[in-house]
Amino acid sequence: MKKELVSVLAAAVMVSSMIAGCADKSAATIETVEETAEDVAEETEEADEAQEEAAEETVEAAGDYHIGIVTGSVSQSEDDRRGAEAFQAQYGEDRVILATYPDNFTEELETTIQTIVNLSDDPDMKAIVVNQAIPGTTEAFRQIKERRPDIICIAGESHEDLPEIGSAADLVCNNDFVARGYLIIRTAHELGCDTFVHISFPRHLSYETMSRRVAIMKAACEEFGMEFVMESAPDPTTDVGVPGAQAYIAEHVPEWVEKYGQNSAYFCTNDAHTEPLLRGLLENGGYFIEADLPSPLMGYPGALGLDLTEEAGDFAKILAKVESAIVEKGGAGRFGTWAYSYGYTVSAGLAQHAMNVIDGKSDLTDIDDISAAYEVFSPGAEWNGSNYTNADTGVKADNTFLIYQDTYIMGDPGKYMGSTQVEVPEKYFTTK
Repeated sequence: MKKELVSVLAAAVMVSSMIAGCADKSAATIETVEETAEDVAEETEEADEAQEEAAEETVEAAGDYHIGIVTGSVSQSEDDRRGAEAFQAQYGEDRVILATYPDNFTEELETTIQTIVNLSDDPDMKAIVVNQAIPGTTEAFRQIKERRPDIICIAGESHEDLPEIGSAADLVCNNDFVARGYLIIRTAHELGCDTFVHISFPRHLSYETMSRRVAIMKAACEEFGMEFVMESAPDPTTDVGVPGAQAYIAEHVPEWVEKYGQNSAYFCTNDAHTEPLLRGLLENGGYFIEADLPSPLMGYPGALGLDLTEEAGDFAKILAKVESAIVEKGGAGRFGTWAYSYGYTVSAGLAQHAMNVIDGKSDLTDIDDISAAYEVFSPGAEWNGSNYTNADTGVKADNTFLIYQDTYIMGDPGKYMGSTQVEVPEKYFTTK
């Protein structure tokens, strides 16, 4: 079976880059195909019907077993939790067991490990999905395998080095920090940006995934003739907490935009930083290509003051409402996302994949089977990706995959950037 991610829906329309940016003489020209959020809603109507049919077909899973999903809290990673709840709603609370790791997980490592391990006490537990797989997940999986080798351990969006967690997990799926490190910069360039500002803190920069992405972003900025800037912000898991970290971002965005100019693009590695960053950029100027873990729900509702209760669970309608608010506030062509929440899809999609594997319908490490499970919760979306490549050895891992969805820039009309169609230069896969 092929080891590259293909489109999760055969009927999905391949679309590409928008807004002609400041031309780079060495960059290839990308043709533009327009598609608004309303178009997305119309085009996915049939896909939604297919999703409902798939749900009806799979709701009666074979055997009387349980699947556990561990996520962060709603305050730390709402999309991850909502995806777990959606999967539970589809298959029932008696089949799907949810757990939450501590918000301050860096200082509560033992609690984190025990929260995950406790799920294996259930004799009917057959698979455990952790999203995001924060520090402690590897150790928890090792303990689970010692006592219950029959349980399938799956890590979504690992914070630990991928070779390390890959040695304990049966399957690891992360956002494609390699391809996205290049594509986010390429997209910023296509939109006319001349400066890229990366906002993070030491804990995140110690992760292999994020440190390699920084190196790739720097190299890509050089390729496209852009300035790369690093800004530091407080870690929400420290004593300042989420309120203090968000206050810092809110205070500094105006001076950053004044310093780096209106054609500067911003990226933060922490979910809690996203809302104040978006609010500040809407008020002061600047660009935001997509979040670290992209979603129309990541930061946008709070930054825009939106109530999405009526649209809950319908990402086509959520995207349309967010886009309308962005345009109304003068942000057309400057703010992007993925049409479907990454965190939501990972929680629900990996749990669906685990169920398919247990039922004998899928192979655990077959990328086509993984994408088919994601399809159930992201109808009409384009995905791409590859096996994780170890930058030191050049060896590709068999059980670790990097994935990404096409970038959608909101506007009147909004457009997909065609990111899933761009071939990432091979040199970036070993950049570190």
